[in-house]
Amino acid sequence: MNEGLIPRRYAKALYKVAVERKVDERVYSLMQTLVSSFDSTPGLQAMVSNPFVARDEKYRIISTAAGAADADSTFADFLKLLAQNKRTDIIHAVAIAYIDIYRQEHNIRKVEVVSAAPLDPAVLKRIRSLVENHLHGATMEFSTTVDPSLIGGFVINVDNERLDASISHQLKDLRQSLLN
Repeated sequence: MNEGLIPRRYAKALYKVAVERKVDERVYSLMQTLVSSFDSTPGLQAMVSNPFVARDEKYRIISTAAGAADADSTFADFLKLLAQNKRTDIIHAVAIAYIDIYRQEHNIRKVEVVSAAPLDPAVLKRIRSLVENHLHGATMEFSTTVDPSLIGGFVINVDNERLDASISHQLKDLRQSLLN
């Protein structure tokens, strides 16, 4: 069976329950923290996939990685369900799927601006305004990062769209045109 299908089904079920209990935004926040923890801690996936780690220990580690509190009963119930079904190994994929579902349902677009050097606030404001106009009223999760390998310019990523106005990209295009 498709490995992406199972996490998506779990995420969809969690989203429905979270909406019913009016905690979908809180679960969204927990899932973002959890994905961030997986991205920054390489050994986390190996730990949750390890059959020799006890369920309670996996539950505790995943809860801590998500920043869950005692009041997050929906998240706790979901982790228990995953543990009962021996599916804790897919929690990272479920978290990513939940984030996608939440963003789609709330018309949230992830926007990332990558530049070679920190951008002037006025330039950043102008870029943000242009992207807002492009998105026609969608809510943005806006972030900026610096990547010196771009040499100059910037790259704007909006979900699966990409505008690459970097010098490194222009040099690559020039190199390709000279080789052809």
